[in-house]
Amino acid sequence: MSELPTTLQVQDLGDGRWSAPHPTDDPEGRDVVFSGQLLAQMIMASDANCGSRKEVKSIHAIFARAGTYSAGPMELQLDAMHAGRAWASDTITAYQGERLLSRSLVLLNTVEPDLMRHSPAMPDVPGPDAATPNESITVFPGAEARMVDAPDAVGADGSPAMYFWTRSPESYDSVAANQAIVAWTQPGFIIGLAMRPHTHINIADAHSAISTGVISHTAHFHDHADVGQWLLVAQEASYAGNGRVFGSGAVFTQDGTLVSTFAQDSMARGVEGTIDPKRGM
Repeated sequence: MSELPTTLQVQDLGDGRWSAPHPTDDPEGRDVVFSGQLLAQMIMASDANCGSRKEVKSIHAIFARAGTYSAGPMELQLDAMHAGRAWASDTITAYQGERLLSRSLVLLNTVEPDLMRHSPAMPDVPGPDAATPNESITVFPGAEARMVDAPDAVGADGSPAMYFWTRSPESYDSVAANQAIVAWTQPGFIIGLAMRPHTHINIADAHSAISTGVISHTAHFHDHADVGQWLLVAQEASYAGNGRVFGSGAVFTQDGTLVSTFAQDSMARGVEGTIDPKRGM
């Protein structure tokens, strides 16, 4: 198995403080720290704090202000709320200098034998060999993404839906690293997906005529994944209104095992004048 990518190598600075390095390239090309990066690095800090003796089961993060890549490194402040034999929980706050960016709650536990088991079936969509490579999909740096050709797909309730396959070039022993890469992959498309049924707006206007941004993201982890193998990301945008978008999704292995589910609150509102990405949401 490979050494962890640099962006997942959070460093212990002492007193609950952890460094959070930036990727070499700006993933979205607009000098705004991607929310998936914060989720991933918070997972790695929580895992390191418990010595990998427990696994992250969920993370809920609120993104209060946007960080920038040009402003230098970020720092994570971890406070352990409790650590028992089976369960543990942390609060993690991300700073850039004196600027508070985000705060999360992380829940961890030990893996126990099944008392019972069931999960939803993977959507019946073409596999990665039949999907189209798409470099515009924001996934973990260096990972491959292939879009399922279903531009009019809808979920069971009629909400706009989309599906893509992703695979990293390497596999990793660390459960937390696999979770971090899965979480990094989740936040990028629900806002644009919500706009699909509405012809008077377009995601291309985001950050210019439309102010958009992820406000909160919750990820749950159900089973282990190998990010070096193909994973299907399925998502739906089930609500848009009041300047807000809500969507949810799931991540499956190629054999149909449910790895993760997630939900996201975002904003999408019209603005006048120039948008400053450094302002608070």
